[in-house]
Amino acid sequence: MTDEALVGALDLVWTSLGELGDTLSEREWMIETECPGWTVADTLAHIIGIEATILGRPTPDHEPAGGPHIKNDVGAGNEIWVDWYRQRTAAEVLTDFRVVTRERLAHLRVQGYDFGAESWTPVGPGTVRDLLPFRIFDSWIHEQDMRRGLGRPGDADTEPAALSLDRIQAVMPMVVGKRVSPPDGTVVAFTVTGPVGRSFAIAVTAGRAGFCDSVPAEASAHLEMDTDTFVRLASGRGDPESILGTGHVAITGDPNLGRAVVGRMNFLF
Repeated sequence: MTDEALVGALDLVWTSLGELGDTLSEREWMIETECPGWTVADTLAHIIGIEATILGRPTPDHEPAGGPHIKNDVGAGNEIWVDWYRQRTAAEVLTDFRVVTRERLAHLRVQGYDFGAESWTPVGPGTVRDLLPFRIFDSWIHEQDMRRGLGRPGDADTEPAALSLDRIQAVMPMVVGKRVSPPDGTVVAFTVTGPVGRSFAIAVTAGRAGFCDSVPAEASAHLEMDTDTFVRLASGRGDPESILGTGHVAITGDPNLGRAVVGRMNFLF
């Protein structure tokens, strides 16, 4: 994608988040999400914190309450912003979200902006161009956290949705090859249904897993699930065994292999 298209996708998901926020009651803002320890309002506050930090705004001088959902230094840093915003009303959180994200978009749309400039990314040093797909993914995943908690599905047929599923799909060879580590010759196929769904297969050869050129008629295990289930499993939302128990994942072929893949798909927590 071009730099301008990436910025456009970021604008799309932030616009969708703002429009969702406009419809919420005070009670709905306080609904718990599957993102551990966070309500709907907390989730939006997290996005504000990340974008404010990228803009160079100082981190609030605030000691968060803590909790079992904070497992590392990154989580502790995120919680400072989230807990600080708990002192504000939902309307103030939504207003700040719009102020911060509009400022970010304005910076990115300055004529001649250097997308090759050095930047922090979640996987180490990179460029602004490297960072943008992560910000689209993180924003869309958290929008889905909010929508799932609210029982208001949406924004599943857009460019941010497609880019987010691309990122999850790209991690699946690591899940199959390194985490499950089946023998050479194993082929695991996925069918993800929905507006931006896709079918793909991963084969293990010489101890390494990679994408097949096409999905074979028969695979060692074939996993079929809807987009939301694919996202939940890959982002650590919900217990894999419980999700399997709902019947939202259909496994054909080797059931043990299929269950092993489902149980190891989470790459965020």
